[in-house]
Amino acid sequence: MSIESVKRKAEEQLLQLPGVIAVGIGKKAEKKVIKVYVRSRIINASTYQSIPKSLDGYEIEIEEIGRVKPLHRK
Repeated sequence: MSIESVKRKAEEQLLQLPGVIAVGIGKKAEKKVIKVYVRSRIINASTYQSIPKSLDGYEIEIEEIGRVKPLHRK
């Protein structure tokens, strides 16, 4: 199964976890990985532990990005 299919399949469930902001695809050491973006690893320790280490053979990498604010355009 492609990484895109695996991401789509898991995205809705991952986004329901508290503190998870987004799910994407990235690279780590030239290998594709599923990226799970969270507000804070410390505040959301239980969420951090709920995210699997891999899905269907693709590694999951958690990245803390803090609070996301929309940009206002004029």
